[in-house]
Amino acid sequence: MAVHLYLWLTLHLLFHTSVYQANESDCSLYENPVLPRLFKKGDLMLGGLFPVHFRSAVPEWSFKDKVKPLKCEGFDFRAFRWLQSMIFAIEEINNNANILPNITLGYSIFDTCSTHINALGSAITLVTGDEKKVSGPTCGNAPHVPVIIGDASSTSSMVIARTLGVFRIPMVSYFASCACLSNKNEFPSFFRTVPSDNFQAKAMAGLLKQFGWTWVGLISGDDDYGKFGIQIFKEEIQHFDVCIAFFEIIPKIYSKQKIMNIVETIKHSSAKVIVTFAIEADAYSLLQEIVHQNISDKQWIATEAWITSSLVSSQENHQFLTGTIGFAIRKAEIVGLKEFLCRIHPDVNASDPFIIEFWEALFGCTLQVSSNDTSLVTLSGSKSMCTGLENLNDIRSIYNDVSQLRATYNVYKAVYAIAHSFHNMLFCKPGTSFFKNGDCPDIFNLQFWQLSHYLKEVKFKSPVGEFFSFDSNGDPIAAYDIINWQRNADGSIAFVKVGQFDATWNSGKEFEIIEEKIVWAEGQTKVPKSMCSESCSPGTRKAAREGQPICCFDCLPCADGEISNTTDSLECLKCPEDYWSNIQKTNCILKEIEYLSYGETMGVVLTIMSISGASITLFVITVFLYYKDTAIVKANNSELSFLLLFSLTLCFLCSLTFIGQPLSWSCMLRHTAFGISFVLCISCVLGKTIVVLMAFRATLPGKNIMKYFGPLQQRAGIFLCTLVQILICILWLILSPPFPTKTSHYSGRVILECNVGSVLGFYSVLGYIGFLACMCFFLAFLGRKLPDNFNEAKFITFSMLIFCAVWITFIPAYVSSPGKYTVAVEIFAIWSSSFSLLVCIFAPKCYIILVRPEKNTKKHLMEKPAAS
Repeated sequence: MAVHLYLWLTLHLLFHTSVYQANESDCSLYENPVLPRLFKKGDLMLGGLFPVHFRSAVPEWSFKDKVKPLKCEGFDFRAFRWLQSMIFAIEEINNNANILPNITLGYSIFDTCSTHINALGSAITLVTGDEKKVSGPTCGNAPHVPVIIGDASSTSSMVIARTLGVFRIPMVSYFASCACLSNKNEFPSFFRTVPSDNFQAKAMAGLLKQFGWTWVGLISGDDDYGKFGIQIFKEEIQHFDVCIAFFEIIPKIYSKQKIMNIVETIKHSSAKVIVTFAIEADAYSLLQEIVHQNISDKQWIATEAWITSSLVSSQENHQFLTGTIGFAIRKAEIVGLKEFLCRIHPDVNASDPFIIEFWEALFGCTLQVSSNDTSLVTLSGSKSMCTGLENLNDIRSIYNDVSQLRATYNVYKAVYAIAHSFHNMLFCKPGTSFFKNGDCPDIFNLQFWQLSHYLKEVKFKSPVGEFFSFDSNGDPIAAYDIINWQRNADGSIAFVKVGQFDATWNSGKEFEIIEEKIVWAEGQTKVPKSMCSESCSPGTRKAAREGQPICCFDCLPCADGEISNTTDSLECLKCPEDYWSNIQKTNCILKEIEYLSYGETMGVVLTIMSISGASITLFVITVFLYYKDTAIVKANNSELSFLLLFSLTLCFLCSLTFIGQPLSWSCMLRHTAFGISFVLCISCVLGKTIVVLMAFRATLPGKNIMKYFGPLQQRAGIFLCTLVQILICILWLILSPPFPTKTSHYSGRVILECNVGSVLGFYSVLGYIGFLACMCFFLAFLGRKLPDNFNEAKFITFSMLIFCAVWITFIPAYVSSPGKYTVAVEIFAIWSSSFSLLVCIFAPKCYIILVRPEKNTKKHLMEKPAAS
C-alpha cells in the first residue's frame, strides 16, 4: 500500500507539478507549482524544506478532476524559527568576506506542511526550477538548486532521498534522525546535522538501566522515525533484561477511538515508565488525551523530537507531564539571531508568503491583505485589525525564544556545512582534486555528485565555536543533553539540563547524569519504580510465571540447606555437606552439632533422674543393711536382695554413659554396661522368683527340693545368666563394636550419635534381656496367689509387667525419635524400668521396715492372710 502510494505520488508530481517536457532543444513546464515559498536570488542557491504548518487537510482524491492543492493548517512557530535561522545564516555568510568572497548565497524555501506529498513536490520543484520554458543547451543540465536543507521528518526525507538520490542530489537534514538514513547504499547523498537514532536508542536504553526500570510501555509514531527508532530501542534493551508491558502505535490519520484505546492501555498498565518514539505532532495528539483524562502517575521518556517542544510543554500540561525526561540535541547560543527574528514585519517582508499568517497567529489580529493564495488558511474573521505597531520584542513566544536553540542550531550548521563545501570547491587547486585529471569542478555549473564529495570531506569550526564534520555515514558526532521538565514559579515548564550523553566518551561511560537535580512524575524526588515484579531479595530465587515475560516472576524462598546471596538470583545454591543455610537463607553456616549434653536442660533433668534413682537405691541398701537382722529382710533372701539393689544401682548409673559427646569408648561402654547391668538385675529377680515358687510348691513329703536352690545354686544361676550376656557383648565388641558417627539432619544439624555397629549384636543384647524378663514375668505370674502375708511374687509380677510395658513401648519411640531425643528415650526407658523394679519390689518392704515395724516379725510373716 505504502509503495503504491509512493509511486503514485512520484508520478503525479513529476507530470503535473514541475517537470519539463523535453522537445529537442527546449523544455516546457506543464504547470506552475502552487506551493508557498520564500525566494531570494543568489549566485549559488540553497533549497530549504520546513514544516511551517504541522498538518494539512487532505482533499478528496479523484482521478477525473484536476488535483487540488493541500490546505495547510496549524502554524508552527518553532518551524518558522528554523526557516528564519536558515535565512539568518545565509545573510551572515554573505556578509562574511572569509567565506565565499564575492559570491552571494540565495535561497528557495518551501513549506512541506508536514506531509510527504508537499515535501516531495517541493524538492522536485527546487532541483528542476519553475521557469515556464527553458531553451537551449541548458535544458536539463545545471540544477536550479544543487542542495536541499531538509526535511524535518525522517519519512519525508526518505521519500525525497530515494527519489533524488538516483541523481546524487545532496540533502542535509536538520531533524531527520532515523537510523535507516545512515545506509549509504540506499541514501548515498544524504547528510544530516542531527545525530542518528542509533545513539539515541542506545542512550534511552542506558537510561532505563541507570534507574533500574525493567517494565516499560512503548509508543511510536506510524512512520519510519517511530518504527525504526523503536526497533533499535528494542534491540538495545535486550542487553539489560528490560521487558515490554505494551507497544502502541499512534495513527498518522487522527482517530479519536484509536487514541482512546492507547490511553486506556496506558491507564491500566502496571508499567510506570512510558518510552515514546514519535514526532511532535503525533506526541501532541496522544498527550492531549492523557491530560484530558488526568493521568499523572506515568514517567514519560521523550526523544529529541518533542522533549523541547513548546507545543507539548504548554502551561496547562505541567500538572500531568512535569517530570518528563528525555534527550535533546545539544543547544547553542547564536549571536544576533534574536534581533534578526524580531526584525521581520509585514511591511518589510511583504514578499514572505508566511508573514501574514504568522503575524495574525502571533498577535491574534487580522491583516487586511487580499490574497489569491488558497493554500494557506489565515485567521481572518472575527479578530480585531492589526495596527502595524505590534512589536515582536514585546511578546514572548516560541518563535522568538532563543533559550533552547537545538534544531535551530542544526539548521544553522547545515547552512555553514554547505557554505564551507562551496568554499572548498571554489578554492580547489588543480592537480589536488580527486576528479578526473585533477581538474576542479565549476562551482557555477555543478554536477550533483561533486557537491556530495565536498560535503563528505568538509571540516569547519562554526561561529559558535564547535568543530563539525560528517562521518562516513553522513552523520555528525552524537551528543545529547538530558532534559527534565520542571515547573517554574509562574507555572510554566522549564527545560532543565540534568545530564548529557556523548558517544565519543569511553564505552560504558557515555552517561553523565545528576540524579539530585531530577524532578520525577507528580513532582516526586524519589526515582519511580517500574517493574513487573519486585526484585527477589537474597534468600529467594526467581521463578518465571508461565506465559509472561521474563520480567514477571515470583520470588520463592530457598529450600532448607540452600542459599542465594545476590538479588534476583535464578537458582539457589546447595550448601556443602557440613554447612547449613542461615534463617535468612543468605549464607551457609556450620551445622549445629547436636548430642545430649550435660549442659542442656534435658541432659540435666535426665542426670538428676539417674542420680536420684541411684541415690534412692543406695538408701534402700542402707536400710536393708541397718535392718538386716529383722524378719522381713531375712525372709526375702537378703543376699539376692543386696545383689539386686547393687545391679539396680548400676542400671541407674549406666544411663549416665548415654549423656555427653559420643566417643569410641563411651559408645562401647554404654551399650555393654546397659546390657550386663540389666541382665544381672533380671537374673536376680528371676532367682528370687524361682526360690519363692520352689518354697511353696515343694510340698511332697521326703522331697527336699530346696536343696537344689540354695545360695550356692542361686549365685551360680545368676552368674551363668550374666555370663551369657557378657559373652554376647564380647563378641559384639570384637566383631563390630559401636562407634561414634555424624548424621546430617534436614534441619541443619549434625547429630553426633553412637552407631550400634552390629545390628545383630545390639538386638541380641536386647533380645536376651527380653527373654529373661518374659521368663521372670511368667514365673512370677504363676506365683501371684501364693498364701503369704507378704507375697513377693505378686510384687515381682507387677514390676515385670511394668518393665515389659516400658520396653515394648520403647521400640517405636526409639525408632521415631530424631537425634538426641533417641538417646533421651533410651535413658528414660532405663530409668523407668529400673524404677519399676525398685518401687514394686522394695517399696513394700521399706514401708513395713520404716513405717510399720510391728509387722516386721516372724510371727506376722508366718500367719496366713485373711480370706478375701
